[in-house]
Amino acid sequence: MTLTIALAILGGLILAAVIAHGAWNTRRVQPRQADETTERIEPGMGGSEGAPGQPADTAPPLPDVAPLRRMAQLDALIDAIAPLALDAPVSGEAVLAHWPATRRAGSKPYSIEGLDDAHGQWEQPRPGSRYTELQAGVQLANRSGALNEIEYSEFVQKVQAFADALNATPDFPDMLDVVARARELDAFASPLDAQLAINLRARKATWSVGFLQQCAQRLGFVPGAVAGRLVLPAAEDGAPPMLVLAFDANAALADEAQGVAVREATLSLDVPQTPAAAEPFPAWHAAATGLSEALDADMVDDAGAPLKLQSFASIGADLGQLYAALESHDIAAGSPAARRLFSG
Repeated sequence: MTLTIALAILGGLILAAVIAHGAWNTRRVQPRQADETTERIEPGMGGSEGAPGQPADTAPPLPDVAPLRRMAQLDALIDAIAPLALDAPVSGEAVLAHWPATRRAGSKPYSIEGLDDAHGQWEQPRPGSRYTELQAGVQLANRSGALNEIEYSEFVQKVQAFADALNATPDFPDMLDVVARARELDAFASPLDAQLAINLRARKATWSVGFLQQCAQRLGFVPGAVAGRLVLPAAEDGAPPMLVLAFDANAALADEAQGVAVREATLSLDVPQTPAAAEPFPAWHAAATGLSEALDADMVDDAGAPLKLQSFASIGADLGQLYAALESHDIAAGSPAARRLFSG
């Protein structure tokens, strides 16, 4: 009887060990889940003094999700501008009543502005104002390339119809001159269009969406407007985000998102969109380092090669030259002109 009981106990212990081992293996392959703490941790270079980032109580306020956005004023440096002569001042209501249905000519945005009679400033037409002059402008280049003949012709056609409705007389620049300027601007901008990206790849355990969001939130990231995107807001209200952390949108939209395994995320910096004074590159490096530690992830490039300290030092030196080149042409990174030129 004693031997039977001992064997039964031994069998129970073995069974329990097998069950525990199976549960441990199951848990090991499941995505890491978020915990209950949401303490914010600012990005830092290995915790050393003087690291980029602000204390939590001085973090930049989150931008309004629905601000009254106005397109930047036309700029002769990056726009082809056509004055629209008026016989008499027109109201903002009249201008808006005949506003073109779209604000794009092909892949290029265009805009119409009015010279406000009361303040003498160019602005987007609005009700309650009167305008003594109008002007229309189409962007010469963006990330889709240089303005071409077909796009310029479309711009002329749409603005001509608008002008006819207001009895205005447009003075369009010569097409050949405009297209030549567009190609020149595109040739200048293309080599300076720097978009940096680091891939964060899980070393062992994958992540749940909640765990990834929690780690990013502790570094100051907030949900973006698109599924699968978290953003580090800029200090300037209404400005583009400084950094973007992107992961599988399908995982973010899944009904049981916390059970979906995420293995990789990409941290990107759109260099021309943020002023150099805001130190976006150190922030990008610091956020990548912090996320790598929190997620237990490797930092690799698009080819899967590890990124080391020497890689960041080389990138930082190249960015210094890029910032200087943009500023020397009055298109400093983070300026309205740069944000428009390096978009689309």
